[in-house]
Amino acid sequence: MFGQKQVRAIETTDDVTVEENSAAPEPAPAAAAPVNGPEGNETLVRSELFKTIRTGVFSLMNASAAVGRTREQMKVGVEKLVMEIAEREHLNITIAEQSQIVGELLNDMFGLGPIQPLLADETITDVLVNGPDQVYVERHGRLELTPFKFRDNAHVINVAQRIAAGVGRRVDESSPMVDARLADGSRVNVVLPPLAIHGATISIRKFSKRNITLHRMAQQGNMSQQMANLLKLASTCRLNIIVSGGTGSGKTTLLNALSHFIGLGERTITIEDAAELQLVQPHVVSLETRPENAEGLGGVAQRDLVRNALRMRPDRIILGETRGPEAFDVLQAMNTGHDGSMTTIHANTPRDGITRLESMVMMANGNLPLLSIRRQIASAVHLIVQIERMRDGMRRVTRITELVGMEGDVIITQELFTFRYDATAYSEEVKGVYESALVRPAFAARAAYYGLEEALLEAMRP
Repeated sequence: MFGQKQVRAIETTDDVTVEENSAAPEPAPAAAAPVNGPEGNETLVRSELFKTIRTGVFSLMNASAAVGRTREQMKVGVEKLVMEIAEREHLNITIAEQSQIVGELLNDMFGLGPIQPLLADETITDVLVNGPDQVYVERHGRLELTPFKFRDNAHVINVAQRIAAGVGRRVDESSPMVDARLADGSRVNVVLPPLAIHGATISIRKFSKRNITLHRMAQQGNMSQQMANLLKLASTCRLNIIVSGGTGSGKTTLLNALSHFIGLGERTITIEDAAELQLVQPHVVSLETRPENAEGLGGVAQRDLVRNALRMRPDRIILGETRGPEAFDVLQAMNTGHDGSMTTIHANTPRDGITRLESMVMMANGNLPLLSIRRQIASAVHLIVQIERMRDGMRRVTRITELVGMEGDVIITQELFTFRYDATAYSEEVKGVYESALVRPAFAARAAYYGLEEALLEAMRP
């Protein structure tokens, strides 16, 4: 599999092949081997020792034989090459140091370089790369600076291009921003220089491997059990639901949890910029937008996909995020028989969410009277669920608001559930209670149609 003939070295990943400059390994004097311990990998990946071994391994590797092989299959060969180069260059390395070097090389070939161990850590929800010298993670809702580093900015760009190419997209100087996803569904955003002044940035929102349900969210304190029961009934009764919140507040996670109660016999179409919704139903069609090519052609926006989805005989349409003129088409769909549709929106309160919807509909049709837009919203949207990431890092559903109709030119809403925090008990942890409004929801008649009125009234009791 490996030979002494120098070939053009190639780094391989599951999705794409990235070429490295072919260069013969430069002799290096024996030096103290770096240690890759809890303090991070900087002393390893930026040492002359690692540079010498890495250059040697990629120069001696038979590229054609490496294509299509797994990480475990390549590991033995890489270990052998590392030993050969260490002997040839008279480098004194221990078995533990050799294992660290082999791990870094395999992460470069098959993973995302130094951040690969962070992606495997289930306690981490976000990985944020700010150039080669700063890698932050979010753990339990709080940001932490890690000791992991890239070799240089070119290394960060190499990893970013590998991610983008894996989903058929490109990121370079002519197209320096891209939204992509990893094989496990994690969402990735990349910004390259010159837009990113201090080096390429990679922002990864990890996809949770745990199956998050409303029941689990109630157990974790993200909502009360009564709120979980109400949302379960709302999804089962095919209410049109908007999940509102800020960036990183958990909107997509909540949307995934709500989707568990879609009937197995329903045809659901999901529309996203980067596909990350993971529905468990058997009949799901996932659509994804496409950016323009280098000539500015071939782009497919969310609005185009929403319009096309209406011709695909959907029972429900789930839009990953409404952020532009597609809001007009989403409201049209909700008003024309596609009950049970869901989407998310960036807003700080349910009332702000309604205002944002009005603005986005005007983006699509500026001649539409505001009163007409509000009537469409009032008739199309049944529930707005507000979720917030609070200062203690916990995501909580702070309000469940029902739209009950129009009074004059104002949309009338009523709060069904509210999280009220205790301002007198200030501490690191936010304390408060989930309160029921003790009102009869306006969709009780709809619940009765599905035989769930008693269950709904029981969910509203404290």
